[in-house]
Amino acid sequence: MQKDDFIRLKLKFAQADVAGKISIYTETPGLSAAQYKELLRMYPLDRLNELETALAKL
Repeated sequence: MQKDDFIRLKLKFAQADVAGKISIYTETPGLSAAQYKELLRMYPLDRLNELETALAKL
C-alpha cells in the first residue's frame, strides 16, 4: 500500500473500535509486513485474543 494511503488507513484504524480494527487488519489488501506490524503496535494488547481468533478463521 502506498504511503499516503497507509497514513489515512492508520488514522482510520486509530479511531476505530476493536471490531473495526479487526476488520481493517484482516480485510485490507496490499499491506506489507511492516505495515501490518505498525497497525499491530496500535492494537490493544489486552484484546489480542480477538484478533488471533479472527485471523485463525481466514
